[in-house]
Amino acid sequence: MRAENEVESIVEHLRDLLNTRQGEAITVPDFGVIDFTDLVHNFPDAIQLLQRSIRATILQYEPRLKNVVVQHVRDEDVLVLKFQISAQVATRTGRGGVRFETQLRAGGHVTVR
Repeated sequence: MRAENEVESIVEHLRDLLNTRQGEAITVPDFGVIDFTDLVHNFPDAIQLLQRSIRATILQYEPRLKNVVVQHVRDEDVLVLKFQISAQVATRTGRGGVRFETQLRAGGHVTVR
């Protein structure tokens, strides 16, 4: 697999992973991130909980990424939470740094670019 295709595959997997809430996958109850609708009343402290959940989920369920760092990025729109994910790709096709931008919008949908 070429490196570009591999990164595209990782992005697709991250979209699935970050749009799944823990408990939704019957066979793997901890697959996905914590349900942030339960955290709304704990803002701004909830941002750190969500950040840790994203990182832990990626480390556990996306083995092609190593040295994962998740950082909150402030946005003018208070209804959007942005996170930047930086990591190293460690696979047969090579090693290199990648950076993904995520946006969590009202309604709970996460986009990954």
